Amino acid sequence: MSTQRSSAQEDHSANASNSSNSPQSRRWLWFWLSMSGIAMVSATVGALLAFSLTSKPLLHSKLSQDESAVFDSDRISGSGLQFSELTRPVNILLLGMSVLPPDVKNPPPETQNMRYQPQLNSFEGLSDVMLLIRFDPKNKKMVTLSIPRDTRIEVEGHGVKKINAANVDGGPALTAKTVSKLLDGVGIDRYVRINILGVGKLIDALGGVTVYVPKDMKYSDESQHLYINLKAGKQHLNGDQALQLLRFRHDALGDIGRIQRQQMLMRALIDETLNPTTLAELPKILDVVKEHIDTNLTVEELVALLGFGVRTNRSNMEMLMIPGRFSDSREFDSSYWVPDIPRINSMMAQHFDLETENAPQVTNPASLRVAIQDSTGSKRANLRPLIIALQKAGYRNIYVAKSWGEPLEVTHIVAQQGDGSSAESIRNTVGFGEVRIESTGNLASDISIQVGKDWLQQKSRLRKL
Repeated sequence: MSTQRSSAQEDHSANASNSSNSPQSRRWLWFWLSMSGIAMVSATVGALLAFSLTSKPLLHSKLSQDESAVFDSDRISGSGLQFSELTRPVNILLLGMSVLPPDVKNPPPETQNMRYQPQLNSFEGLSDVMLLIRFDPKNKKMVTLSIPRDTRIEVEGHGVKKINAANVDGGPALTAKTVSKLLDGVGIDRYVRINILGVGKLIDALGGVTVYVPKDMKYSDESQHLYINLKAGKQHLNGDQALQLLRFRHDALGDIGRIQRQQMLMRALIDETLNPTTLAELPKILDVVKEHIDTNLTVEELVALLGFGVRTNRSNMEMLMIPGRFSDSREFDSSYWVPDIPRINSMMAQHFDLETENAPQVTNPASLRVAIQDSTGSKRANLRPLIIALQKAGYRNIYVAKSWGEPLEVTHIVAQQGDGSSAESIRNTVGFGEVRIESTGNLASDISIQVGKDWLQQKSRLRKL
């Protein structure tokens, strides 16, 4: 059995003994879809029912008994009329796979005659994207934790390496054990692996996504037929263009900059597509991407998770990143993201409800690193009243960082390290802005203030304080 802390222990369902694939559950699935306020035609209902009648419609891996035991086996949703309701907090490990012929044991013969290495519809390669997503019905929030693929860790039985190699060494089970070890023993209930070929199809099935591309991005890799050519600015991206945004990492921040862009894209997708209309399209979307997804979630469980997302207030959606630092070129034989274990443990206690010996401390304003990023095109001197107001409130480590590229109507006060309380305190101090718990701010900061147009109406007021 795994040594992970079971998230099922946090809030057991009284109906834990019921099977999510029972005939009764399927009948209620039909009833719920038929009677729901979401307008679905009968063909849509029938398509989703057909998926649910398949025992494991999206499971492509053959997990051994020991591998299956890594994941919590307790049900995560109710039964009967409540089958679409989450009954306890759930942690889902999401892996985005980018697989080339050298990554698999038996690559397709036709790839040997190509002049480049094509992407394969496989789940055997390195994990290009790693996310732990917590769905928390008790606190009515969702937390997404990004794990840099270059994170340095010991993979059980395989030595110290980058965490994205755990999938190659032992698939989703070993990856889950490795992630749990990194994250203070957090329990992992289910996993989802989606191949990069499916990500593009998924975004196309969702109708594309409108997002602000932070800068011109141009890069090509003939060996993979990878061609990235995006212009800066707000635009509607199709699946291929969204992949270009996700895969670009040729800038000063490397993979960490890519994670920030992933969070921006996820936020945009959530704002546009996590709604009842999208839930109604679930059968069609699953049909498009089913060959590119491997998961031990049942369709009923997937519906419960999406239903919870639809009902969750966007302000209760948090996006974090593993605290750490870039390794020094003289430290190791490869470049790593070196995790900061004490800060990780504190983050897990605060956002994933793990017990800790040391209770989180209230941060002294004087010790906070506050970055100011202007998005209005104002001169640096125009930010002076904001800096003075923060200094009067006891903030001492304030600096003006590189401007935020996207023009903002409303100022974002970004809890870069997940410290939402400190971000809220700054918001109360300055009297304007919107708190966001995500990792899209200045990397060296605790709090990033991305100044929007609302600041232009606040300058005179702050001058009088």
